[in-house]
Amino acid sequence: MNLARFVKHSGINLSQQGNITCLYDAELLSDFSVDMFDPEYWQQRDAVLGSSTGRGTAWFVKHQNVNMVLRHYYRGGLIGKLVNDSYVFAGLMNTRAAREFVLLKTLQTLHLPAPKPLAIKVQQQGLTYRADILIELIRDAQDLVAILSKQALDHDTWLSIGQCIKRFHQQRIYHHDLNAHNIMLDNNAKVWLIDFDQGKQMPEQGAWQQQNLDRLHRSFVKERSQLTNFNFTEQNWQSLVQGYQQG
Repeated sequence: MNLARFVKHSGINLSQQGNITCLYDAELLSDFSVDMFDPEYWQQRDAVLGSSTGRGTAWFVKHQNVNMVLRHYYRGGLIGKLVNDSYVFAGLMNTRAAREFVLLKTLQTLHLPAPKPLAIKVQQQGLTYRADILIELIRDAQDLVAILSKQALDHDTWLSIGQCIKRFHQQRIYHHDLNAHNIMLDNNAKVWLIDFDQGKQMPEQGAWQQQNLDRLHRSFVKERSQLTNFNFTEQNWQSLVQGYQQG
């Protein structure tokens, strides 16, 4: 997507300072500053709500009436051990941060249950870049691994999870890393999908949908093999599939 066209039609603001370019939602971040991508900025303001550690640390912070997640982009796999968080720069809108930001904006337009994108930062260094993203924190929600480590879910909830995934697939939304950590339930039992890094809207329906489901199933099986108490059974999976088929 063309940067100028996206900024013009999305209501998103553009900020450029030297080799740093940011996109941000001025309605939700009226006092936006590039410092918001620095965890120390929030620590100094006693605004850190918590953090989680995966490929890197994600920070949960509070700003005015918005709770946010600050995440830095890290590489995975073998190449991640060599270059960590550096990517080849081929224009702002081709960065992982911008692609995820645009996709999350699309998901909002489609009224799909995913976090709102708030801002991204792309810092170019010669032919490479590093990037960060701020997204809205889903209130009163936990991921399925955390929940299933404590309790089982009923048949209707598994149906809802399958129906939620189907809603995304019906809109041709491909989740690159659909796993048990990236599905959340809030206190109202609403299902959410998160972490759309490398996700995209596919040109058509196809084998990728079943591949998404297969990946998710493998993640449940993996968590069950690694955790002492993980309330997942094949009957639960069949309930999820039933919800997907009904959706």
